[in-house]
Amino acid sequence: MEIRPARLSDLSALLALEEAGFETDRFSRRSLRHLLTRAHASTFVAEDEGVVVGYATVLFNRGTALARLYSIAVDPARRGQGIGDLLLAHAEETALEAGCVVLRLEVHAENRAAHRLYRRHGFREFGRHLDYYEDHGDAIRMEKLLVPERPPVLPVPYYRQTLEFTCGAAALLMALRGLDRSYEATRVSELRLWREATSIFMTAGHGGCGPHGLALAAARRGFRASVHGASEGDAMFVESVRSEEKREVIRLVEADFREQLAELGVVVDPAALSAEDLRDAIDRGAVPVVLISLYRLALERMPHWVTVTGVDDHFVYVHDPWVDPEGTRTLAESANVPIARSEFEGMARYGRRAQRAAVLISLRKRGTGFG
Repeated sequence: MEIRPARLSDLSALLALEEAGFETDRFSRRSLRHLLTRAHASTFVAEDEGVVVGYATVLFNRGTALARLYSIAVDPARRGQGIGDLLLAHAEETALEAGCVVLRLEVHAENRAAHRLYRRHGFREFGRHLDYYEDHGDAIRMEKLLVPERPPVLPVPYYRQTLEFTCGAAALLMALRGLDRSYEATRVSELRLWREATSIFMTAGHGGCGPHGLALAAARRGFRASVHGASEGDAMFVESVRSEEKREVIRLVEADFREQLAELGVVVDPAALSAEDLRDAIDRGAVPVVLISLYRLALERMPHWVTVTGVDDHFVYVHDPWVDPEGTRTLAESANVPIARSEFEGMARYGRRAQRAAVLISLRKRGTGFG
């Protein structure tokens, strides 16, 4: 039995495995061709005496140390012969060689044989997608840590942004709910936070949330908040619009936010926070909400907010509220995502002026949450 990289000449064999192994959610020839040629995936086959009897695909997330087992299939006539074990072991090795520390996957809730295979290899269940598959079956979310130590992440519930411009509100919502489980995470609360914290204008379309607006929204809800790294010069995101009229509106909004924060006694510190500073803040009971640039993750020059759930000597772990609606990036690749500290330091800057911003959220009184 040989495990080797898949080739375009294997397309027909891979399609046959899909059709024989799955009743629903099958990959098309076009999808399989895309997997074989895309830069951030590794597809390999199990071949026995010149016959392809199984295959697997591992996806890699740009800028992160997280890999996803996207697909694995074995010829039904050859099941029970250890082929799945060989493919899965190779998937783990491939992910580790690529610098990933976590391998995640989804599996149909009724696929007992696959559950046994993954548990045998040390995968653990950490969540569930309801009505995930074409037959309306649920997907079990599983992961395996590929390094000895488990990351120190906070038990912050994940919340997915529901609109393309509400990442800041969703990131703040996760922080608030992580600190106080009685705080409801709903679309209404997401939109309410966005309305309070938005800069009104930014790039094209609706405005995003700035650090001062997010801190103000948290403070109004009885949480302790502080703003870090937002310079006292020109307003955040002002360079993202060309119209001078819109720029003036952004400046007025931020000035108003700053004035209200001063009235509430909220700290606004122009000094940016390093990864080590974020770790110290978490140790003191805070949940950081940090501005990053999407360029290193998705090749888009857009500001984006994430919730930091942990920091260790090598990685920063984040809840990224964005989930690709086309399904190529799922919840399994968005919660507690490990990012190398050096990579995170690079992406935690936005725009030509490399603006940096973070909002630290914590409880005013100890006794619940992390405080």
